[in-house]
Formats: sequence, structure tokens, C-alpha cells
Amino acid sequence: MSESEIPLVIKHAGKRYDVTVDLTQPGEMLKVLLYSLTNVEPERQKILVKGGQLKDDADMSKLGLKPGQMVMMMGTPSGKTIQAPKEKMQFVEDMTDAQLAAREGATPSGLQNLGNTCYMNSTLQALRYIPELQDELNKYKGDGGAASSASPFGAPGGSNALLSGFGSMAGSSDLVLALRDLYRQMGETTEGFPPLVFLESLRRAFPQFAQKGKDGRYSQQDAEECYSQIIHQLQTKLRDQDGSFIQKYMSGKMSSIVKCTEETPDEPPLESTESFLNLKCHITVNTNFLRDGLMEGLKESIEKRSPTLERDAIYEKTSRITRLPKYLSCHFVRFFWKRDINKKTKIMRKVTFPFDLDATEYCSEDLRKKLIPVRDRLRDLHKDAFDRERARKRMKLTQQTDPDDVAGGNAGKGGFGASNSKGKGVDKEAEEKEREAVEANRKIADSDAPDWEKELAPVLDPEIVKDEGCNPSGLYELMGVITHQGASADSGHYCSYVKKEKGDGKTWYFFNDDVVTEVDQSKIETLAGGGESHSALVLLYRALPLSPPESS
Repeated sequence: MSESEIPLVIKHAGKRYDVTVDLTQPGEMLKVLLYSLTNVEPERQKILVKGGQLKDDADMSKLGLKPGQMVMMMGTPSGKTIQAPKEKMQFVEDMTDAQLAAREGATPSGLQNLGNTCYMNSTLQALRYIPELQDELNKYKGDGGAASSASPFGAPGGSNALLSGFGSMAGSSDLVLALRDLYRQMGETTEGFPPLVFLESLRRAFPQFAQKGKDGRYSQQDAEECYSQIIHQLQTKLRDQDGSFIQKYMSGKMSSIVKCTEETPDEPPLESTESFLNLKCHITVNTNFLRDGLMEGLKESIEKRSPTLERDAIYEKTSRITRLPKYLSCHFVRFFWKRDINKKTKIMRKVTFPFDLDATEYCSEDLRKKLIPVRDRLRDLHKDAFDRERARKRMKLTQQTDPDDVAGGNAGKGGFGASNSKGKGVDKEAEEKEREAVEANRKIADSDAPDWEKELAPVLDPEIVKDEGCNPSGLYELMGVITHQGASADSGHYCSYVKKEKGDGKTWYFFNDDVVTEVDQSKIETLAGGGESHSALVLLYRALPLSPPESS
């Protein structure tokens, strides 16, 4: 390579071409070279350089090009004709409700309030966005043995999704079957759906949800209780040869030690193992964070009879998690029975919760040793993916706001052609810092991404890998929140929030019965409580994936 030649990177149609350019030749020669690489004729090429587009007679040596510079090129070959769409274009106003619901990014269906049923609606919306649960429900045959859903009127399920909610109550004794059909019907409409059949099934399975007040109307119920009862039903009925779906994906295991607080040398500590479907966040006057409440729930005092002392004594029960499920539910214990008013009263205290939860500190020592190496490596990989995505966005923003910089030009901001003001030295320093930042972003964006599978394989525990539905890292991300507004469990209003998939990562769906809107992540930060406004009651976390984000 001679002194007059420099390497450049040409970016065109998403591809990059490494070329060597002779600066003594006119711009026409670069166009001819690019024609051989891209099939775009010179007269159809638009190459962005300092001052605008590259002209055929341009003096390449005066364009300020530097070795390794990235230059943008636009244009298409003349022989490249526009193809007609393979499918006939369909306008939104011509689509059926089922077609609208099936579109990517369509607003999901809400649920109509059938008389103090917001507790049920909020629960159903939170559980709906567990993909593995949807897969299992679709395979569920029910007591009748039919895996396919049919409309109560005998027509296919998609023929009239809204009317099917008012149809026959056949099969309503099977709560899981009713849930399967409800989710299918909700997927076929963007309107508020009436969950009549499921409500009937719920009240048959659990009569407490059919209680009525003195005015003859159905009473408000506790969403946390509804959530727990539905989970128990799913645990009982969604089973295959490998066990229960809930046991795999939503149930953890815990080891406990119960020890008397008094001197009882002849009474050794009692060790036991049990399963759990949620972690309780106990709220006291000292509870400010979710972590505080969860730690409080793992250590409790029990009064029972001591065979050694032959009287009642206080025992301390200490628990630690030995298995973490993929989906972890955390329940705020906000309601307690107040005898003087004979009602479930709400604890208003503000308790903040994280979007990203590290559950390793709640685990046994043996499990922590297996999880922490994976946790640390996974954090590094997600940070790397985040940095790459941020660098790409900054590069894109730089190209949109200052294309001359991308093409290598210095025009503007103290570059070639700028006025010789007194602040020229300051401008040059700022420009240099900006160029360094652009170059740093380019290096991050262009560097080879790590192979996540190879990076994680050495630190993953073989036994945990075999355990389908567990969390191998101990890291979680928040995906759903059920909230309560009001002063007691028997009144007020329940809603839910679910994180929107395939978005910017900061947009959530707000489900207020049949009204569904999108809200920013900052809204979730206001749900910590502190008054009668909406406060989190149930948090649904999912394990941080071991694969890179789609954008990466």
C-alpha cells in the first residue's frame, strides 16, 4: 500500500465493505470500485462525504478521509425492481376483531367487571403472560378428553369470541378447562371480554368467592387468595408423566430448622424440607424494602408444647431456599384481621421492591455455592449486551444528527470551514472528545459478541441444568404486579401491571378490568404503597434468561 492509499469501510444496505482508496484519484474511481462490489451503478450511488455527496471530479485528498473511516453509501442497482407483496394488502379497518388481536403489538384484551370481580380479573391477567403455562393449558384435555376448544354455540371458538362468554356453562366444574378456554377467547378479541364461565367455575370450586353482602350483591374478595387458589388448582390438574407443571416452574423448595429458644439439651433441632408456592413479605414498623420483609418471613417464632420442658415454649424456625423456580411469586402481607372492627385491615406502609431481584441471599449455603458463579457471569454478559445495544443506539443517533462526522468530514463544530472564533481551542477539545466517544462506541458495537452458551457452560451446575423449570442463576426480573387500592381487603379496587414483551423494555400494560393502556416503567415505581392509592400486593418475577436479549 502506497502513501497515497488508505483503507476505508463502506457501509451499504446493512453490509460493510473493506476497500483501499487512492487519494490521488478522482471520486469517480471510488464509485467504479464500489460498483464492482455492490452492483450499484456509479450514477445511482450517493456517497456521503464532507460537504455533501461525493462528486465524480472530487479531489479525494481534500476530503479529510482517515484510515479505517466509515463512509455511508446509498443507492440500489437499476435492475433491482420493486416486488409486489406476496400477500394482498389488508387495511386495519377491514380486519375482523380476531385478526386485530393476532397482530403483533396489538393491545391485549381486558376483562369486564361482573360485579366486584376485579380481584379475579387482575389475577388472570398476571398469570396469562407465562408462556409455559399457556403451552400446558393448550395441551390440557379436561374431564371430557377434548383438547380443542369449541364455542358454547357449537361454532368454532373464533367465530364469535364475545358471545361465547355468555354461552353454556358446560364444563364449568373444571376450573382449569375454563381457564384454558378463557385465554383462547381473550386471544381472539381486543375488546373487554366477559369471563362468565370462568367466574362460575371459580365460585363452584371455591364457594367463598360466591359470598354476598347484606345488599344481596357479590362481595369484594382478596386477589392474593384468588391467585393462590388458582395456582393450587393448576398444581392438581396440570400434570404429566414428569409431574406437575406448577411444581416445575412455580414451586420452590425450602429447608427449615426448628429450635427451642430455651435450654433443652435433650431436644435436638428439628430439620425438615417443604415446598413453597410464594415468598411472604412480612411488613413491620421496620420494613422499608422487599428484602427486609422476605428475610423476616424466613425467620419466625412459634409457640408450641415442649416435650422436654413439659409446657409451652417459644421455638425459632429458620428457613433457607434449596430450589428456586423459574417464576417466583412474592406476596406482601398487607392485610390482617382487626377484631374490633371485624375486618381485614390494610397495612399502608411504603415498601419498595426492585425490578431486578437477586434471590441468592435467601438460599442455603449449598445452593448459593452453585448459583453465585452463574449469577456473576450472567450479570457480566447482560451488562455487555446492554453496553452493545447502547453503543449501537448512540452510533445511530450520531449518524442521524451529524452525517458528515460519519463520513469523515470536519465541517461544523470547529472543523473545516468553521469560523476562527476565540473559542477555537475549546471547540477542538470538545470535538476531539466527541470523536473519541464515537470511536469508543464503534469499537463496542463492532466487536464480536461473546458466546453465551460457552461462557456459561463451565459455571453451570450439572444437577441444576437437569432440573427443568428451576432458576440456575438466582437472578430475576419483574414481569407482573397485582395492586390494591383502598383501606381493606373487602373493599377498594384491584388492578394489574404486566411488562410488555418485544418493546423498549420500559413499557408496561396496565389492566384496569376491561380498560387496557400502556404506561411507562416509572409508574411501577409508584406502587410501593404509603397510602390508600394503588400498592403492590403480589409480585411475579421470572428468571433472568441464559440467552442474550433479542436486540443483541
